[in-house]
Amino acid sequence: DLFFGTHQQGPRPHLEERMQACASAAPAVTVRPSPRHRIRARPQNAFLPSSGSANGARVSRSARLVVRANESWSDSTQAVHNGERGGRPRVSDSLTTPVVMTSTYWFKDTEELIAYQEGRYGSFEYGRYGNPTARACEEKIRLLEGGEDCLLSASGMNTAVCMLLSLVPAGGHIVTTTDCYRRTRQFVQTFMPKMGISCTVLDPSDYDGLEKALAEHPCALYFSESPTNPYLRCVDIERIAKLCKPSGCLVCIDGTFATPVNSRALSFGADLVIHSASKYFGGHNDVLAGCIVGNKEAVGKVRAFHNIMGGVIDPHAAYLVLRGLKTLGLRVARHNENAQKLAERLEAHPKIDRVHYPGLKSHPDHEVAVKYMKGFGGVVSFEVKGDLWATAKFIDSCKLPYIAPSLGGVESLIEQPTIVSYWDQGPEKRAAIGIKDNLVRFACGIEDYEDIEADVLQALEQIPQLE
Repeated sequence: DLFFGTHQQGPRPHLEERMQACASAAPAVTVRPSPRHRIRARPQNAFLPSSGSANGARVSRSARLVVRANESWSDSTQAVHNGERGGRPRVSDSLTTPVVMTSTYWFKDTEELIAYQEGRYGSFEYGRYGNPTARACEEKIRLLEGGEDCLLSASGMNTAVCMLLSLVPAGGHIVTTTDCYRRTRQFVQTFMPKMGISCTVLDPSDYDGLEKALAEHPCALYFSESPTNPYLRCVDIERIAKLCKPSGCLVCIDGTFATPVNSRALSFGADLVIHSASKYFGGHNDVLAGCIVGNKEAVGKVRAFHNIMGGVIDPHAAYLVLRGLKTLGLRVARHNENAQKLAERLEAHPKIDRVHYPGLKSHPDHEVAVKYMKGFGGVVSFEVKGDLWATAKFIDSCKLPYIAPSLGGVESLIEQPTIVSYWDQGPEKRAAIGIKDNLVRFACGIEDYEDIEADVLQALEQIPQLE
């Protein structure tokens, strides 16, 4: 019900015959090339065969469809309407999903509009409520995650905020974890209290603390990244779901760092999964998007709130995410491989104090990661033996990665969280939330590993060896 028709297998009527059928049809007839959508055609604007299609010869797919003009209109009116008003070319033969650039959707008459309002006719009505390109992308993500419904929006933070505001009632309680994206923590701890919503913040492995919070508060939502940012902690999803379900507390996992290629939280009992689709889903550092997928009722509540708030993804951005998803498996396999090798190499390096990567046995959540993940992601965090400025010198000496605050793209990126995300907070506040001055986050791209390793090693040579 998203596009004008579907690709039909086997023999199809000649294009010229279909056009002639449209031209001879009764007024206001609805042509149905497939059960999925309707092409509206009116006799005065029926499709006509292009030149060179005489004697019943089939018109090529590249033939230009000509729509008869309504010559009674003035020039300006014809320029606005003719070529489109009487019907649009069928797009189902396009191999790629079309980018549908529209802000609104039209109805041929009041009867059709009423049918839409009563759920008997498929449409989006207005651009804030949906788009065919975005819907195709949502369906792809839904199937990848194994969810019942999916909503795509303008950014990961828009998704997170809509989720929090629509699923946690006034006076409710949230349980979340210490290691998480700064802006998420900022919203939970500074904005949600204005609505009487309280929060318990736990270490990702503090399951006794979760049980206590569930017993003492009206918990509406458990929310954690897995792996987390930037220390890549992993949570025991099955254990959390078993604790939360009896009290009706929803479990939402931010799976941005994992992707459904490495882990599908829904299959382990989570109700919802969100992603910053700007990262691995898009995969090329050229789009902002977010999504939530999972339980149909919960996603429906988020969608209803999103329809009010806006935060609508641009159709072209939706297409970029859709295109990126086609190579997700290939790219994530390379991200996983590069990160695992880099983590192992860094762990053995004398100028590195500690490596944070769930694929290493030294990681505190390694066993949990092995239980839930097929691969361990493309991000490696590590602590350089040195202070803030020695760490900055190392980063400045790297020639291959860009200094930039993101991940999941084809290019490798490197950052010092102290400077990129927490520079405004000062040493004491940074220490309180566990952000160390010598911490580096390296988001592996899909370059050849040998080039990544060689560049990191030469950069480490530029900083002094501490005794």
